[in-house]
Amino acid sequence: MKLFAGKRKESYDSEKLRPAIRSSICTGEKVAGFRDKESGHFTEIRLIRTEKDLDDFKREYGITEEVEVFY
Repeated sequence: MKLFAGKRKESYDSEKLRPAIRSSICTGEKVAGFRDKESGHFTEIRLIRTEKDLDDFKREYGITEEVEVFY
């Protein structure tokens, strides 16, 4: 079962968005996506289960900087 199956690839505008990982304090679940720099709104893109998932996310969107983690 794919949790985010069928989701379109979002465009990544580094002027308006920054890559981020939302991590649950209770369960430890991590979701990668983008956070709006003005509003703070988070758009989920991919469930992160392993380091490979994070590497794939970064490669898909051409992210070279450190990814912010928030709770």
